[in-house]
Amino acid sequence: MLKLLATSLLLVSFVNASTSGEKVKEYLEEKYSENTNIKTLQLEIEEEVALKELKDWKAYIVVLKATLKKKPDNLIQQKVIWFSNGEVITKELTSLKTEESLTDSVRPKFKDGYYKKENLIYGNNNAEHKVAIFSDPLCPFCRSFVPGAIEDMKKQPKKFAIYYYHFPLPSIHPASVPLVKAAVAAELKGYKNVVLNLYKVQVDAKEKDIKKVLTAFNKAIGSKLVPADLTTTEVNKQVNYDSETANNVMVNGTPTLYFDGAIDKTKKKYLKYK
Repeated sequence: MLKLLATSLLLVSFVNASTSGEKVKEYLEEKYSENTNIKTLQLEIEEEVALKELKDWKAYIVVLKATLKKKPDNLIQQKVIWFSNGEVITKELTSLKTEESLTDSVRPKFKDGYYKKENLIYGNNNAEHKVAIFSDPLCPFCRSFVPGAIEDMKKQPKKFAIYYYHFPLPSIHPASVPLVKAAVAAELKGYKNVVLNLYKVQVDAKEKDIKKVLTAFNKAIGSKLVPADLTTTEVNKQVNYDSETANNVMVNGTPTLYFDGAIDKTKKKYLKYK
């Protein structure tokens, strides 16, 4: 719902404003509050980023927390990016030179606290470089890229620490949701190389029958999981953590890679350090 709110504000994105984050915050609070569906709203500017492409322009990473009148007990959290040069404010900026959205060049920092031992699948946590991977195991690009990248880096455990975060895309790959829960459950039970074998699971991405998805998973992993294994507190905790981390760094597609805390658009930066 908050994504729809952000889109609706495009119609009023240009206004007189100050360069200060506080003025930007005040303006956005006023405009978001005009939506009659909102019951409560909290808005904070998490980070200000100067734009290299445009002098005097800044990107503001905004954290929204809201409840809706129809579902007051359901807290919705989202991060959005706004731009301002002190005179106008807008949600979209596109480079005429590259034809790329400048939103893509702004991402929250991947904080040290996001590197949890539960997400470390290969390498040493004291390795020279930390690589964070967000992926959906049924994403075609992920299946063609992620396993090879992991295999490449796992050969050098002192050089690369590989952290993996499940990021299923249920709207296009419904089967990925029970798959990632099964992967977490299998890891908790001590199975090895679960993530790599996860990409070998042969199942229709549109499959919604959990038993069929689990049968395909067990065949690829060599496990004997049952549906109840996918609903434990420990499994839900890890799956939710991965989702929250993705939201915190504004991951919106797969695969997404971070190299030493910065987003790697090329997804191949690790090759320079092999």
